[in-house]
Amino acid sequence: MMLQTTTRFAAARSRAHGPTAALWHAVEVHRRPEEVDGACELTLCGSLARVSTEESWPVAARDVCPACALLTQPH
Repeated sequence: MMLQTTTRFAAARSRAHGPTAALWHAVEVHRRPEEVDGACELTLCGSLARVSTEESWPVAARDVCPACALLTQPH
């Protein structure tokens, strides 16, 4: 019997650093939604970003991290 798992992602906003713009990133969520409190988390691409409780992934925005977008595509 094959079990299908569902991976949930939260949207997280990085900070702008020098010439790098702030981007939306994806964070894999292993906790209940009420436990995600807007803290900084490690994103799929390896950066740190603050989880947004007001946004869900995928974010309907242009400033999305290309690596996170690729890593959240269904295989």
